[in-house]
Amino acid sequence: MGLRLRDSIGRQLRELRYEPTAKRIRAVLNGTTVVDSDRAILVWEPRRVVPAYAVPAEDIDAELSPEPTGSVPAGETGDVGFALPDVTTMPVLDPRVPFSVHSTEGEPVAIRTAGAGYARGFRPGDQDLTGYVVLDFDGFDRWLEEDDEIVGHPHDPFQRIDVRRTSRHIRVMLGDTLLADTRRAKMLFETLLPVRYYLPAGDVVAELQPSATTSYCAYKGEAAYRSAVTAGGVLHDIAWRYDEPLVDASEVRGLVAFFDERLDLVVDGVARPRPVTPW
Repeated sequence: MGLRLRDSIGRQLRELRYEPTAKRIRAVLNGTTVVDSDRAILVWEPRRVVPAYAVPAEDIDAELSPEPTGSVPAGETGDVGFALPDVTTMPVLDPRVPFSVHSTEGEPVAIRTAGAGYARGFRPGDQDLTGYVVLDFDGFDRWLEEDDEIVGHPHDPFQRIDVRRTSRHIRVMLGDTLLADTRRAKMLFETLLPVRYYLPAGDVVAELQPSATTSYCAYKGEAAYRSAVTAGGVLHDIAWRYDEPLVDASEVRGLVAFFDERLDLVVDGVARPRPVTPW
């Protein structure tokens, strides 16, 4: 019997996973390079969908001390997380779930520098990770893979983005209200996530207002959100665009995508089921 790869990945989410990387990894805190390692590994705690970097303790130029408070123990995280039913029945821990929520046994530590810098770390209890400290990505000011800065979170070497042009007839609807209509979309395929349709701004019928909301994707860059004005009211943060995307997403620069979790996407006359995602 064949094995659907997505099902295998879903089962692996229950496990503590790690993978070595050949990249030199540096992290900066308060203007000082605190982490500098060519022995880093990527670590996914159980149910985490994006990895964190871990490095040997001796590659951290700071004081490490136990931090017994401010961390959620592994045994108390079962109901924390968000639905991703196309992958697993468990609630997943996406980047919005704080680093302090741990789903494996270990010791939380504080990382303190002489300049009063502070970040969080975690020593996993697993014997394969002995001597390593998992690092809170958001706790540092700047991260470098070799000489290139990264944002959002470390890249997953088993995840990728593909962008393809399509002449399919794409309509974005809310009930009977048309928001966009195009045959010039670009489809963005991202591992384990729904296909997203990016549309030329000129093919968006609804009035879009800029929002103050932004978000960061490690693969695509900074997203600027838009709210749609309809006769029934304002749909807040219903769409987004990348005006200065990272290299992998350069082909969707300036195009508009909608959250079809909250709208109806009609492709060649056929309505697609609304996906269920953490968003």
